[in-house]
Amino acid sequence: MAVRNEEQHIARSLRSILAQNYPTDRLQVLVADGMSTDRTRDVIKDVQSSQHRISVKIIDNRALTASAGLNLAVKNSGGEVVIRADGKCELAPDYIRNCVDLLKESGADNVGGWRRPLGEGFVGRAIATAITSAFGVGGDQSARHLRRQWTDTVYLGAWRRKTFEQVGLFDEEMVRNQDDEFNYRLRKAGGRILASGTIRSSYFSRPSIAELWHQYYNFGFWKVRVLQKHPRQMRWRQFVPPTFVCALVLLALLTPVSNWFRLSFLCLVGVYIFINLAVSVFTGVRSRSREVVLLPVVFLTLHLSYGSGFLMGVTRFMVFGDYPNQGINAEMRGG
Repeated sequence: MAVRNEEQHIARSLRSILAQNYPTDRLQVLVADGMSTDRTRDVIKDVQSSQHRISVKIIDNRALTASAGLNLAVKNSGGEVVIRADGKCELAPDYIRNCVDLLKESGADNVGGWRRPLGEGFVGRAIATAITSAFGVGGDQSARHLRRQWTDTVYLGAWRRKTFEQVGLFDEEMVRNQDDEFNYRLRKAGGRILASGTIRSSYFSRPSIAELWHQYYNFGFWKVRVLQKHPRQMRWRQFVPPTFVCALVLLALLTPVSNWFRLSFLCLVGVYIFINLAVSVFTGVRSRSREVVLLPVVFLTLHLSYGSGFLMGVTRFMVFGDYPNQGINAEMRGG
């Protein structure tokens, strides 16, 4: 686990790991903590003191980022199989067993499932509902729960140790999207990724619109860096939000020029509002969500934040060429 300031959810997440129906003498839990300033470490120690069967080791992650923390955990782990967890997740009791079994029987290089978002509070539940929608994040999570299929990426992930030795570690340049970048690199090397509905977990979504904006802005921003490194791995749906934001801004700026631009701007806004409201009502009815009144705002936040972040990433990485040096992945391969 790579965590930072997760005192609110870390106990529930860690207990779900310690309660796995897998032989305890074969489990090792490593938490790479990004120098948390809240009670995260105290909570971890409290949970560990109540359950002594499995070792829980805290590692200082002074780089603070998830990618650096994951790399520290991989380097300090001793198992043949490495399984990722998250400070906001809750794993089903058979999660580890199913990951190990699927790795063995399928020959896949990375296995996992799809997360089931959970929300706390009225806004949090609306956000959890929205991010299961294809209109919200570009993939219908709810339709996949019962499937087993080869895919581009999975939530969290489980790997044989030799996979990291062959492909390298997580790219520490990637403040966000490090899992996407790693999976792109894995597939490019000939690796295969398998998702199964038997690998079940839940994830606590962001509790506020502001935090959701920050999260998806960063996803969009760092997706541009992934695009630069792996241009052939991108999917068309990832360009829809930035295209929408770019068209919205350009048409708004050009409205004083002519009636055609004013009409185009109004048409774009009108069509988006219609689709947003229609999908919100459909999603709310299907999920029986009382938070349906907030779904249009959440969908708009998802699209504008990701699109804006993507465009800012284009400006920074492609226009100005401002990005950190690479090189972390040579270490695991002995380069």
